[in-house]
Amino acid sequence: MRSTSRTRTPARALVGLAALTALVTLAAAPASPAPVAAPAPGGVRAAETEKAAEGADPIDFAVVVDQSKSLSADDLAREVEAAALIAQGEISERSRAAVIGFGSSEKPGQSAVREVCRLTVADAVGRNHLSDCVKQLSRRDERRMGPGTDFPAALRQALDRLTEDGEPAVPKVVFLLTDGRLDVRDSRAYGDDPRSRTEEAEEQLTEQLARAREKSVQIWPLGFGDVDRRMLTGMAAGGYRNGCADLPSARPRMRVLDGSAEIGKALQETFAAARCARVAQGTVGKPPADLTVTIPEIATDGSITVSKHDPKVTATYFDPRGRKVPTRGTFDGSVFEATGQNGPVEALRVKNPRPGKWRVHLEAPEGHRDREVAVRAIWQGKLRSAVTLDPASPRPGEKTVVEVRMQTRRGVVIDDPEQLEGIKVSARLSGSGFEPVSVPLGDDGKGPDRKAGDVRFTGTLTVPEDADGDLALRAEMSAPGVTGDRRPLNARVTVGTPPVTAGLTVERGTVHPGGEVRGTLEVRNSDSTAHTLRLSLADRPPGGGVRISPATVEVPAGADEAFPLTLSLDPGVAPGEIGGRITVADADDGGRVLANSFIGVVVEPVPTLWDEWWGAFLAGALLLLALAVLAAVWLWALQKRRDLTGVRLELRGDGIRPDELTIRSGQSSRGEFRFTVDRGRGSAPALRRAGPGAAAAHRLRRSASGQFLLRPDRGRQTSLSPGGSVSLGDGLELVVHDRRSAASRRDGADGRRGSRTSGGSGGSRTSGRGGSGGSRWRGRNAGRPGRTDGTGRGGRTGRSGDDAGRVPPPTGAGDRGAGGRRPGGGEGSPSAGERRAGASRFDPNF
Repeated sequence: MRSTSRTRTPARALVGLAALTALVTLAAAPASPAPVAAPAPGGVRAAETEKAAEGADPIDFAVVVDQSKSLSADDLAREVEAAALIAQGEISERSRAAVIGFGSSEKPGQSAVREVCRLTVADAVGRNHLSDCVKQLSRRDERRMGPGTDFPAALRQALDRLTEDGEPAVPKVVFLLTDGRLDVRDSRAYGDDPRSRTEEAEEQLTEQLARAREKSVQIWPLGFGDVDRRMLTGMAAGGYRNGCADLPSARPRMRVLDGSAEIGKALQETFAAARCARVAQGTVGKPPADLTVTIPEIATDGSITVSKHDPKVTATYFDPRGRKVPTRGTFDGSVFEATGQNGPVEALRVKNPRPGKWRVHLEAPEGHRDREVAVRAIWQGKLRSAVTLDPASPRPGEKTVVEVRMQTRRGVVIDDPEQLEGIKVSARLSGSGFEPVSVPLGDDGKGPDRKAGDVRFTGTLTVPEDADGDLALRAEMSAPGVTGDRRPLNARVTVGTPPVTAGLTVERGTVHPGGEVRGTLEVRNSDSTAHTLRLSLADRPPGGGVRISPATVEVPAGADEAFPLTLSLDPGVAPGEIGGRITVADADDGGRVLANSFIGVVVEPVPTLWDEWWGAFLAGALLLLALAVLAAVWLWALQKRRDLTGVRLELRGDGIRPDELTIRSGQSSRGEFRFTVDRGRGSAPALRRAGPGAAAAHRLRRSASGQFLLRPDRGRQTSLSPGGSVSLGDGLELVVHDRRSAASRRDGADGRRGSRTSGGSGGSRTSGRGGSGGSRWRGRNAGRPGRTDGTGRGGRTGRSGDDAGRVPPPTGAGDRGAGGRRPGGGEGSPSAGERRAGASRFDPNF
């Protein structure tokens, strides 16, 4: 499209058809495409074997790409990648694809269209060919193609290719990519008068749309940028309107994007809607990286597409179990086929994919890691419908109950209603002597449907009175991403009273792999001869891992008996509900079906040790937890009991003033407090908390029984009770007071009333004060009996005059009375008066 200020002629040609002139036909005829080595030219399909027919239904499609001059190089490159994306991502190996570029024809030697990829079967070889030929779109040749936008010529070429040699039953779709508007003002193909060329082109476009309706070809326009929305809407509405399913999402519609950046994603979503598939969006990242995409359980056919932009990027694929899968061949019940590795887009087509999260590992050499890679999955669930009819062989005019459930080719029964959201299910009965009859089936718990939401669709159908022979019952379903296999349930009408009737019951519940399921077959034979009944399993995948016995039952004449039957499961049968149904047929009555029933048994994995003993494990875990809590409480109590916080150390000696040190919280690491006695020159001995690197230190601990354990520096450990004392040598002794001990509290009560406590890293210290003389050294009478100060408190107070600061002589042991100790505190304990009179000094532990 080129920008123009010319006023457009109204598109009145879109309302009616106009006759084409021979001149227009000749002028608009495309030039013959250059020969391409297509492995499967248009019209030549691969042999449709029974195995291929089990795959996704085929589709014939053409990707028509705008190559007009208005597109930038980036826009054109994105269009090329978008065309490659849907060609590589096609899920059926029987589909056919063509790729066509278009512009305009304005000069001799120019053609409005360029067919770069002929209609090619999308098998492995064909998809690799499409990956190569689509690259030709990125090369514009102004000598062979004009700069305008000729929609009629583009649609004509696509319709010619899709209808020249195709099967009427195969859906045919045109995907049109454009960035602009109809622009043929310089194209002589639409007349010599430039003013009427647009009108003539619109008339021819209307004719091509009518041709698309006649040939059942859908048109899905996808525009980006400044496009003519009205014209694109007319294209979508003017072609064939019936889609792959009777769903709104399957009807052609126009879509417009702001730019070309998201055109690949949008075209893949449009393609999925047109072929009744769905797209799962994966993750995005730059190589090296691991990207993921999830394929749902309902999917039976799919392709994992990798939009890598650069052929140097390589991809390795891993299934939901973390196993590397082949790029071609079979593995774990799936069939793989990778193509496009040498192009901007590659894809791994998977038949019967394992559901779950797939991983794609990306690698790229240096210099090829700057662009983001996107992983998606396009998938479809072609479900097998398992159908039962009750009664199995109805009479003409009799009401029957039809029940349908869905399962994948792997035999996985679909039991999640969310996976079938929006599904429509119906049953169609056809046969000899009557016109086909259709009835809707529901899963709403009403009427014959036993339970809502169990993904068993049920309805009532009356067999026509004119039915006189064989019957064929087909389940028809439609939902986004879901199609049915349309296999019939064959039955036969019963005329008169049947000689043999049968009823079938199977134990419902769960069973483990390798287990057995019991059932009962009740038979009444009113005939005069014996009948042989055959029991079989239908709608089961090959090697489904389930067997029924006995396979035949002999019913004597006139018998009314119940026969036990057994379903045996292989050890390797997959968990989940067992798909398929049991059928009982009378071999002596032309194979007339007497009864059929869904198996309805759920396989659960063999229980593990945890599954069987989880209660005991839980009780044991709770018991261990309780024991751990008790142990933690005990340890906490033990640590608390051994904690030395609040313990007061008192240093005593004859002829020196007492010194004290209180242990603070956090200073008795691991229940031990280390301290030293500072005997600095010119000062009284004092208690100091030992630093971390001090080697010569005394160690005080507390035992679990509450006893103190003191290990003097280079001495033996001594045990002492709260309030007890121990010698530190050089006439010094240490008294340990414990606030937890009532005796210790009484022992130090008087001293604490007159003490002064200071905080700091070294704990609390109390120092006795001197008398009025204020001397550094203060003598004391440590517990000599009979010597008091007249107040009854014992000891001596400070004296004035010459006695101030004098150190009294040491007191002998015999002077201390019985035991050498005062009741109020240990040996040599100072009186309260002495402590009040003591001199204050700096505490280095602060």
